[in-house]
Amino acid sequence: MTIAMDVVQLSRLQFGLTAMYHFLFVPLTLGLAVLLGIMESVYVMTGRDIWRQMTKFWGVLFGINFAMGVATGITMEFQFGMNWAYYSHYVGDVFGAPLAIEGLMAFFLEATFIGLFFFGWDRLSKVAHLAVTWLVALGSNLSALWILIANGWMQHPVGASFNPDTMRMEVTDFSAVIFNPVAQAKFVHTVSAGYVTGAVFVLAISAFYLLRGRHVELAKRSMTVAASFGLAAALSVVVLGDESGYTAGENQKMKIAAIESMWNTEPAPASFTLFGLPNQETHRTDYEIKVPWMLGLIATRSISTEVPGINDLVARTQTRIRSGLLAYDALEKLHADRTSTDARTALAAHADDLGYALLLKKIRPDIANATDADVQQAAWNTVPAVSPLFWSFRLMVGLGFFFILLFAVAFYLASKRRLLSSRAFLWVALCTLPLPWIAAELGWFVAEVGRQPWVIEGVLPTFMAVSSLSAANVLTTLIGFIAFYSILLVVDIYLMVKAIRLGPEPSATKPTVQPGPSAMPLPAE
Repeated sequence: MTIAMDVVQLSRLQFGLTAMYHFLFVPLTLGLAVLLGIMESVYVMTGRDIWRQMTKFWGVLFGINFAMGVATGITMEFQFGMNWAYYSHYVGDVFGAPLAIEGLMAFFLEATFIGLFFFGWDRLSKVAHLAVTWLVALGSNLSALWILIANGWMQHPVGASFNPDTMRMEVTDFSAVIFNPVAQAKFVHTVSAGYVTGAVFVLAISAFYLLRGRHVELAKRSMTVAASFGLAAALSVVVLGDESGYTAGENQKMKIAAIESMWNTEPAPASFTLFGLPNQETHRTDYEIKVPWMLGLIATRSISTEVPGINDLVARTQTRIRSGLLAYDALEKLHADRTSTDARTALAAHADDLGYALLLKKIRPDIANATDADVQQAAWNTVPAVSPLFWSFRLMVGLGFFFILLFAVAFYLASKRRLLSSRAFLWVALCTLPLPWIAAELGWFVAEVGRQPWVIEGVLPTFMAVSSLSAANVLTTLIGFIAFYSILLVVDIYLMVKAIRLGPEPSATKPTVQPGPSAMPLPAE
């Protein structure tokens, strides 16, 4: 069993590293694609060449990022077959459909029109090329939609049921899979976060140019667009994040309780812990500073509905494990006699809890003989790592509010034409560059670690989903991925820095001025 768990941990580490590395490129792709559409739309409406040059310059950076995103994303899908074979067998009929549609609908659309974007400037009319740019943006967002529909199903498996004859999960209502409320909430929240990333990227690079007195015309217009777009996106992230909190409160109660380090159920409406020191060993949170009612409003949208604590949720899980054991027993009887109607009836009555019984397989192979102590241990294994979730969530939320402040100040300075003279703000904007990626990675960490020990919430435990590989095989590929991705990261940073240093084509800017205390801002066009 120890060797098996080594394979599980290594497989999780490999997929986690590749997923989080891949997600370094996804938010910037989403954000820059829409910003390119906005900039080129202004060019088509005004005919001013500076906007064309802006679109082409930021388009080069978009292309570098897009290529890296594709290279890192493909390997993730291969891992489902390599490292997570039982997962692919058990839920492939459901999970594979959104991924296939993403490839056929979104990726091909995006990949086709991105070529026209780069090589069609002198071959297409202005309006036709603008349509191509917006189709690239549409493809990027559709790609995110289908990926998040697949991921949302892992968080909240709807529209599918277990078939005892095939021993697999099968689709029963594909529309329920598509319109899964968790998936839809994740989509709008993730896409908005991508827009913030793109806006911060444009804001920071433009601030760098203004601090150096280079490409001033391009930089100040880019900052104005980024400030306006970024402010709307940052506000959307907070609002739509609240929707994600509500859907998690409805469908992933243990995740919410762990994020809040809430061990005991509080009277409704529950308070939000602004600060505290979670202690998973003593099952308590020390030095708490709470905001009354806030958690209840976020998680339940009411002042009368309780938010259950970890202790109560563990007790409920024990009940579901015992119910799942009845389903497991019925499944065993059905395998012995396929015609047994009693076994099918018993299985149907407890099928929703079958996955909870499978948690016992981590403790003992003969789960039919599980003791009360085994059930209790399995129930406590459903509590994720509380302290990392608690602090990751708060840092992510803090960064979200910081972005609102950043874009609000940028918008004010741009509207007053004071960007060139506000050197302190330009330095803040430049230093903000890595923060949206940190926030995005924290968001994924909270989403994925928060649902452990499940790979499919309530259906399939993570430790059961891995392939029959040796730990040495997984470790070898893990080292290979780390080496390959490290090289890609160096190449990506080199290409990005080189493109930024070169700047736009010479015709993109007018003679520059050296900013200083007495410098006057140039009039915006």
